[in-house]
Amino acid sequence: MTWDELDAHLDEVPGTVSAYVGRVGAAPTWTRHADATHYAASTMKAAVLVALHRAAEAGTLDLDVPVPVRNEFDSALPGVPRFSCARHYDNDEAVWGRIGAGEPLRWLAHRMIVRSSNLATNLVIDHVGLPAVARVWDLTGARHSVTGRGIEDFAAREAGVTNLVTAADLAALLGALAAGVDTPGALASPAGCAAMLDVLCAQEHRDDLAAGLPEGTRIAHKNGWVRGVRHGAGVVFPDDAPPYAVVVCTTADLADGNPTGEEDDDACRLIARVSAVAWDARRDL
Repeated sequence: MTWDELDAHLDEVPGTVSAYVGRVGAAPTWTRHADATHYAASTMKAAVLVALHRAAEAGTLDLDVPVPVRNEFDSALPGVPRFSCARHYDNDEAVWGRIGAGEPLRWLAHRMIVRSSNLATNLVIDHVGLPAVARVWDLTGARHSVTGRGIEDFAAREAGVTNLVTAADLAALLGALAAGVDTPGALASPAGCAAMLDVLCAQEHRDDLAAGLPEGTRIAHKNGWVRGVRHGAGVVFPDDAPPYAVVVCTTADLADGNPTGEEDDDACRLIARVSAVAWDARRDL
């Protein structure tokens, strides 16, 4: 399938489908509404991961010192009661099983990415702070992405405080991590970038971007979903071509909000199809 044919196919999808495909460190080969904003869902957790590692490199946090695991957080909206996460809405019983105990931030960050734990995410944000996450977006040159609140901060949400991403901004964030392994960059040291990529490569939700790749292909990625929204953002590391970024953001009725796509989620299949086309074109990006 050519890029024009893919565009024509996506034109038939009701809603907004944004995409970015391009070699790391180079101009994109193909984009589609790459600057359109979408509700971030869990893709914002990639920026939280970077903020945490930046704090560790600055010496303000120790990733290996246990912190209390609790389910009570300050809202991004001043003056309102603290909020909690709903256990049934999370994707990781392991973190919930540690409430009342202590776990290192490194472990919480791992669960935040590989299982997309909301509870772990809010615990990490509690330690790094939302301004540090905003700084990550600034350093990548993001033009539209915002992380304004934690997960399930409904008071802030109702006041209009939200989390937004674009395909271009997500590609810039993950591409900077991939490039930073070889060349020191603004986000983190080469070792720090490599460590974050390892976490992203351990992602266990593999029903969208990874589903469009040959089995065993290395991909550092984060996805996100709620009903009506499904995103996949990653960097693929082929054995026979340079690494490339592939991001697909969908705001459409295709997404059923299921984390695994096991309910025959059309959005997962659409993202996998774009990923497969990018893979086929990997040597020519």
